[in-house]
Amino acid sequence: MGILVDENTKVVVQGITGRVGSIQAKLMLDYGTKIVAGVTPGKGGTFIHNVPVYDTVEEAVAKTGADTSILFVPAAFAKDAVIEAVDAGIKLIVAIPEHVPVHDTMRMIEYAKRRNVKIIGPTTPGVISPGKTKIGIMPASVFSEGSVGIVSRSGTLLYEIAGNLSLAGIGQSTCLGIGGDPVVGTSLTEVLQMFQEDDQTKAVVIVGEIGGVQEEEAAHFIKQMNKPVVAYIAGRSAPPGQRMGHAGAIILGERGTVESKINALREAGVKVANRPADIVGIVEDIIKK
Repeated sequence: MGILVDENTKVVVQGITGRVGSIQAKLMLDYGTKIVAGVTPGKGGTFIHNVPVYDTVEEAVAKTGADTSILFVPAAFAKDAVIEAVDAGIKLIVAIPEHVPVHDTMRMIEYAKRRNVKIIGPTTPGVISPGKTKIGIMPASVFSEGSVGIVSRSGTLLYEIAGNLSLAGIGQSTCLGIGGDPVVGTSLTEVLQMFQEDDQTKAVVIVGEIGGVQEEEAAHFIKQMNKPVVAYIAGRSAPPGQRMGHAGAIILGERGTVESKINALREAGVKVANRPADIVGIVEDIIKK
């Protein structure tokens, strides 16, 4: 079945008439994603790619029954867009924008959680259940349907590892990027819980990176899982004291380093790859058992 999204997910695109929103909406439609509405204030009553555009998310949900939203709005407007979607009854929000102010992210996540709404992101490439639906900006051609779930803090490494698995004939159940910001809507542990409960997912790949403590915290949950977990942690060559690209790549004392993450994961029984390319061989060995 996969997690979060499937072929029945009804999507509204907030910012569909913008340059990026329009391009990405077309690519999602070409994949088969059920985009039922777009929202751009002032553009209500128009169509783009044969998708009706509404002035508000409330109207879009009332007319189409949309249950999921993807945001293609400037970072400064992300918080307001999330609040509007939550108030309209949307249950899953995929927040693509980068550089959302941390205080805005904290407010919108808290607002959504109080109403049992999930946020993926911000700074996420999205989520894809191969063969069913794609809600995001990832290149669909590298993914294939199967039973390996992938959760990543890095968009590009998500694509690379999924592509390598697909070339080896190993398909995926659901793949998503949770975002590399210091505060994200859905944590690594929460995604692992979903994969643990999913019948289609037989093994899980974690793509982590230096900074933050999500991987260390996830290791505690992995000890309770009955599905094999494989991981790769990016950043082992990062020079000490150097600020890296992601806002979330902040090391807290002895936690957040590559070594602390690898040690915590290995202690939990996770097989940790030295390179992204090694993931395929490790997963193949697990599948054969």
